[in-house]
Amino acid sequence: MTQALVDSMFVLAEILLVLAMACAAARLMIGPRAQDRVLALDTLYVDAMLLILAFGMREPTALYFEAALVIAMLGFVSTAALAKFLLRGEVIE
Repeated sequence: MTQALVDSMFVLAEILLVLAMACAAARLMIGPRAQDRVLALDTLYVDAMLLILAFGMREPTALYFEAALVIAMLGFVSTAALAKFLLRGEVIE
């Protein structure tokens, strides 16, 4: 494959990820229940992580991959904490 085709596929993937983030942000704002909002937030951080990884594949620096790793770890912990809060009403027992 040529480099131009690969670059255009990265741009298309980034555009689609931004569109997915916009849909998740809309669900975050208008979600009728708290569970919908937590799921939208989970989807939003996964999409943001994938967008940063797509940027990292195009650029020759490792900084994007480290940022994506931090986003993944913080997103997982926040999703677990929010789920526990919705289930029991408290995070720390």
